[in-house]
Amino acid sequence: MSKKNSTKEMSFLDHLEDLRWVLIRSSIAIIIAAAVAFTFSDFLFDTVIFGPKKPDFITYQWFCDMATRFDLDKSFCQKELPFELQNRTMEGQFSVLIWTSITAGFILATPFILWEVWKFISPAMYQNEKKYASIFLACTSVLFFLGVAFGYFILVPLSINFLSGIQISPEIKNQIDINSYIGTVKTTSLATGLIFELPVIIFFLAHLGIVSTQNLKDFRRYAYVLILIVAAIVTPPDIISQIIVSIPMIILYELSIIIAKVITKRNQEKSHEITSR
Repeated sequence: MSKKNSTKEMSFLDHLEDLRWVLIRSSIAIIIAAAVAFTFSDFLFDTVIFGPKKPDFITYQWFCDMATRFDLDKSFCQKELPFELQNRTMEGQFSVLIWTSITAGFILATPFILWEVWKFISPAMYQNEKKYASIFLACTSVLFFLGVAFGYFILVPLSINFLSGIQISPEIKNQIDINSYIGTVKTTSLATGLIFELPVIIFFLAHLGIVSTQNLKDFRRYAYVLILIVAAIVTPPDIISQIIVSIPMIILYELSIIIAKVITKRNQEKSHEITSR
């Protein structure tokens, strides 16, 4: 869907060609960003990846202070987390270095990837909607990075603290494989970043008429239950921690309903204008 062809119909092969170049340019951007991450691998691993493993990580300090102040569960007030990391394969650390750099490259290159996606889909938008490209890029990038930050600073420490503290017998020592640990950090952070894109996804689904405000309202009770279940699983057994995890998800869902309402109303008005002509 290149802009040079926006004034005329494009064939299926033309669309595929444009999509191919979107993927090529996005892949190049990820490789360049991954090379930067690889160059600063010491900081990437020692400070970022292994940060949630350290008892002085900012999230643990915050939850410990909060637990002390309100006399709650003090499982975060630990001098050492009860596990150690290990590598059990010859190529393990090299593989971890490469794939973690690629993941970091994907995160860093996200604004460029989103810009490429916008250029690809913009010909299908109304003319007055195309001028919001900068707003689209800013909103999607901010939401993604907020999601990654929420996953990294909140969900990852909660998950690590909870899972590393489970011990079915004193005979079993928690010696976690490096791939398992880093997989938890990467998957949780990326998944939360994508979840925070929910308002943007709803915008396009509502624009295409796939979802409506009523659909989201009808599913609201189930969404809230699902959010609360996830919060209860990943947090300590106190209500404040569960609220901290639940509130951003609930806000995102309610924001999606508002967006769907605005887009649905706009589509109805445009349909009415076309019909009345």
